[in-house]
Amino acid sequence: MKIKANKRKFYRDGSALALIAVSLVILSILGVGLLTVAYGVRHQAITAKNEQAAILAAEAGYEQAIFWMSQQQDLLTVLQQKGTPSDTISFGDNSCDYTISFYSFIGSRPIYRVVSNGHSGTSDRTVDVLVVQAMEGWGSSHRVPSGPSSTVAWPFAGGEVIDIPIHINKHDDDPDGKDIYIIGSPDFRQSISMGESRYTAGGTDKYSGVMHLFDGGICFNQPDCKITDASAVQQKVDRFADTTDSNFKFTPAANAPVTRPNAATQLEFFVEDGVGKVRITNNCTVRGYRYEDNPGPKPTYDYKINNGIGDTYIKYNTYAYHLKPTGEPSVTVPIEDTYVTQSFGEVESEPGGQIFVNGNVIIGGDNSLHNNDQAIKGKITVVATGNIWIADSIKVDGDRDGAMPAANNPNTLGLVAQGVVKVVDPGMSDYSYVDDTPVEPEGFNYVPVARPDGATPHRRKLLRQTEVEAAITVGGGGWGAENVGNRKTISWLGYDELIIRGTITEALRGIVGTASPLWSGMVLNGYTKDYYLDKRLLQGILPGDFSMVGKYIPAPGGWRDY
Repeated sequence: MKIKANKRKFYRDGSALALIAVSLVILSILGVGLLTVAYGVRHQAITAKNEQAAILAAEAGYEQAIFWMSQQQDLLTVLQQKGTPSDTISFGDNSCDYTISFYSFIGSRPIYRVVSNGHSGTSDRTVDVLVVQAMEGWGSSHRVPSGPSSTVAWPFAGGEVIDIPIHINKHDDDPDGKDIYIIGSPDFRQSISMGESRYTAGGTDKYSGVMHLFDGGICFNQPDCKITDASAVQQKVDRFADTTDSNFKFTPAANAPVTRPNAATQLEFFVEDGVGKVRITNNCTVRGYRYEDNPGPKPTYDYKINNGIGDTYIKYNTYAYHLKPTGEPSVTVPIEDTYVTQSFGEVESEPGGQIFVNGNVIIGGDNSLHNNDQAIKGKITVVATGNIWIADSIKVDGDRDGAMPAANNPNTLGLVAQGVVKVVDPGMSDYSYVDDTPVEPEGFNYVPVARPDGATPHRRKLLRQTEVEAAITVGGGGWGAENVGNRKTISWLGYDELIIRGTITEALRGIVGTASPLWSGMVLNGYTKDYYLDKRLLQGILPGDFSMVGKYIPAPGGWRDY
């Protein structure tokens, strides 16, 4: 009996040992499993951290590439000359490398490609973005020259409609003052971007009293528009001249015996039998007009930049009238004859018209073919190394959506000047005449522009509602009107209106009209401004590449990361 009891005890002890062994095995398996899970979680965490660091490094490379692009005066020229820029940046254990290249054209608008690769540990991430140079509706300084080395702020006035995005470059003369000057309550309908900060150095909100005026919003500390960089403008002009057909490159001569002669080419745009055409008269002589010239009514003078030399300005001679040599023929050609394509390697832009004038340009005439308006049918850009004087209303042909050109309308005009672009006042001509007939120097003919004023042949005028449909780029001064101070004043007939449907980029603010704070900022002389953005111009419809914005943004659908 005793032996049997011991056997039972042995069996019980053996069962316990076996259970313990099995438990240890199970616990070991669980431990290994938990260690494996913990290792996997840690590994996933490290991988996720590396991937996050890699994508951040790739985005940092992209931002650095965009910053480098914004510093170039003319990116397309740089890429044509230097190939594909690249760089590598280290961030301790992480790094990135990026390249910048030309990709294609949207119409005539270049598209660029930025590829940035981020590296962290074993993780690599790539940001691959197609970008375009941003475009804006109206970019300028808010200053008007008041002397050879001085400027004054110029107001937006009550009663004006500004239905166009605006960018105003930073001006450092008064850090505690606003760079946008407002009298009354102008109607700002789209976004405003400012180069300056919203706040003074002491933290005071400079804009609190006018924020309610900006229906489209306002943002601050934005990159400057490069229209103030004379070298950047010159690079774009040089590239345009190089690609223009030699038959449409002109260097006019000023041979007429007048005071202060300016050489110019006259252009008249019209539609005949459904074909857009341009009449070109070269070697015109513009009589330069000065404030001091006439003992009678005196036109206001204006300034332009002094050949891009620092912050200095000179008076330029306004348009009085012009003559052409008796034997100088006018040549009429279809606008499509001026068409060329921009090319980069084997990639070409859509074709568009280009006319280059190494001198001044007059746009306008008195020809009945265009019903006393300039009519544009086709795509064309006119570039002048001097001034462009507008002596008619200018409208594009084709379908319209109300007052605006319709979205599917292919017709457009670009005006680029290294001087100024101004609407002239033909009625201020001081031309000598006898019995209402101009006295013409031997060998030259007086060339009337705009509409007869019912008196003498040379006392002509523009419409009270002058319209210009174009993308306007002014490298040597401002867009505006001449003879503002003596133009028609407020009356029972209402205001004179200068209507823009397009875009404006100007190195300085140009004067369009003068306002009085005593009349709620209403314009008393010159024109009121009614400016509207032609959204078609943002889609690359305009020939050439004259965007001067120092900002690059992703093209629609152009962002990928992987």
